[in-house]
Amino acid sequence: MDAASVWQWIVVFGLGLVVAAGLLSLLAKAGLPLGRLPSDIPVAREHSSFHVPIVTCLVASAVLTVLLNLVLWLLRK
Repeated sequence: MDAASVWQWIVVFGLGLVVAAGLLSLLAKAGLPLGRLPSDIPVAREHSSFHVPIVTCLVASAVLTVLLNLVLWLLRK
């Protein structure tokens, strides 16, 4: 694998992240409660707070797995 090929994959990965961020932004504006699903754990204290999005991560993982498998299946044909 030469350097030009590596740079092309880095650019493709970066563009994929930009597209994913745009889609998440659109989904949030559409009212999809990502990060606020049941079993996501918010912890708030007096001076700090954090959020553990367990179910959101599981849903995102399942969706990405299905999409990646679909893309790989289509590329094999």
